Amino acid sequence: MSTRPQAVDITPGEHIHWHLGGITLNGDTITGTLIAGAIILILGILLRRGVSAKTPTRLQLAFESIVSQVEDMVESSLGIRTAPFVVPLAMTLFVFILIANLIALVPTGHHPEYVPPPASDVNLTYALALLVIVTMHVTGIRKRGFRGYYGHIFEKPRVMAPLRIIEEIMRPLTLALRLFGNIFAGTIMVALLAALPVWILWAPQIVWKLFDSFIGIIQAFIFALLTVIYMGSVAPHEREGAH
Repeated sequence: MSTRPQAVDITPGEHIHWHLGGITLNGDTITGTLIAGAIILILGILLRRGVSAKTPTRLQLAFESIVSQVEDMVESSLGIRTAPFVVPLAMTLFVFILIANLIALVPTGHHPEYVPPPASDVNLTYALALLVIVTMHVTGIRKRGFRGYYGHIFEKPRVMAPLRIIEEIMRPLTLALRLFGNIFAGTIMVALLAALPVWILWAPQIVWKLFDSFIGIIQAFIFALLTVIYMGSVAPHEREGAH
């Protein structure tokens, strides 16, 4: 018998496709996004019904502690009055990415998975990044005007202007690819573990699921934190004008 190792066919990144007219959609990404959105709505309804100043529920306490941390970050970077919508935006992105990553830990037994991590699809991460960056630019223009917001690009030394333009262009790309790369790496690891013999499969699966859930929490936090930091670019001239 041959003892040569057998090649394993691993094709991460496959999607369940839906065809709508002449358009091909990644149905698994859409399914995961809709499920995460539905869970957020349910949690919001439960939170709203159980809100109490005297006897707060565990869900309310957890939510208030997270909101308090986000408000502190926003206040220290740009001031809540400058852009009050940043707190709910960062909170929504954090909760959405977190839930989207965690629901993917439930295996469906299908290949490709019916509900993979939506952030493992670069189309979703680009959409999230564009939401943040476009909101940042629109807010900056509304607060400081077009010349006031983009004036830093042509500050001295002006020879650096091309690099500053490239930096602005790269922001949504780096924000999207950072999230995509980390979550997509998890799908590759799952595919590698699935190729292991059945009798040892359970042990690395459990270890990796725990690690993957930790990575999901960290990536959700980083994306929300970068949202606050990028929005902070609106603040400096606001503060200078106050002196």
